[in-house]
Amino acid sequence: MRFYVDKLGFELAFDARLQSGQRWVAVSPPDGSAVLSLIAPEPDSEEFKLVGRSTEIVLVTEDAAAKYVEWSARGVRFRFTPRLRRVQYDLANPNPELASMNEQKPIWGGVFTRFEDIDGNSFALVSIDEVSRAIEKQRRANEAKLEAERRAAQELEIAKQFQSRLFPQAQPKLKTLDYAGTCLQARSVGGDYYDFLNLGQDRLGLVIADVAGKGMAAALLMANLQANLRSQCAIALEQPERLLRQVNELFYANTVESVYATLFFGEYDDRAGRMRYANCGHLPGVVLRADDSIDKLDSTSTVLGMFPLWDCAIGECQLLPGDTFALYTDGITESCNGDGEEFGEGHLVEVLRRHRQLPPKESMEAILADIRHFCPSEQQDDITLIVGTCKAS
Repeated sequence: MRFYVDKLGFELAFDARLQSGQRWVAVSPPDGSAVLSLIAPEPDSEEFKLVGRSTEIVLVTEDAAAKYVEWSARGVRFRFTPRLRRVQYDLANPNPELASMNEQKPIWGGVFTRFEDIDGNSFALVSIDEVSRAIEKQRRANEAKLEAERRAAQELEIAKQFQSRLFPQAQPKLKTLDYAGTCLQARSVGGDYYDFLNLGQDRLGLVIADVAGKGMAAALLMANLQANLRSQCAIALEQPERLLRQVNELFYANTVESVYATLFFGEYDDRAGRMRYANCGHLPGVVLRADDSIDKLDSTSTVLGMFPLWDCAIGECQLLPGDTFALYTDGITESCNGDGEEFGEGHLVEVLRRHRQLPPKESMEAILADIRHFCPSEQQDDITLIVGTCKAS
């Protein structure tokens, strides 16, 4: 074992003691897939007669001459220095022998030698021209693949950091509303989006959206949608319909066919405790009233980005102290347990009601914890949630 590990640089595959008491040792070349069992046969066995003979094992290396120099320095015995030969390989007797080119037609060419282990067992060591070229080609391909994967991972990390900056970095302070939001992406980047926009005059813009698709493509579209909204939000205070028409126009112009986004836009008036909203094909917002009743902020128009000519209606919701609302994406309601049952809107309302006394941030974290408990498997879709609670000024 020490010969193969120390002198040949093989790896120890296993060293076990069988129930019979016999020791079973196996070694493996460091850059190959073969495993050689090292057997100590009984003196009167047929296997014992094979000790010191040709093993009929051929080790193919990329550079037999270099391996000859390396192993010779470690004390390995070679029968002759590596020679350039044409070798006949007989499938019926897989033991390559040196052959003169005049004697038989060569099958392949390369460098060939033989070495012996400490018991005199003989091995062939060859480097084949075609194999060497194939190995080098494969090495270059692997290096190119690893470099491409490294660049892709680096670019994905940059995209992840960039997208994290697209989410709100600060929350405008309000007198009558406590609120919090989060986005948990299923991949490094995704197509869910939420935002808090300071519209001025004690008005807050609440945005939650879900761009069709996943991964990098959805993330790019999300960034496009976010830029459109923020660049146009100055007109949201007085003309939210015009804001959303322009956002749809830009989103439609900058994307390909069949790409769309669902979006909920709410404009909250801190002085009046009122929220005007447009639900563009998004899931209905849920309002849990102080008296335990439920109101829904249903769709007021179709999705963004699908049609060049688009318009929306504006809904209105009066919020009173003690009222709590939740805006969310389908990553919450469509989270499934092991039986294929979805978390659903009903479960969301139940959890929201159970934790209504908590501040919005803690209530939101409790909802997410309940989803993880309901669906402990790997997250399949982006999860985005905004929770707000109205309070007395």
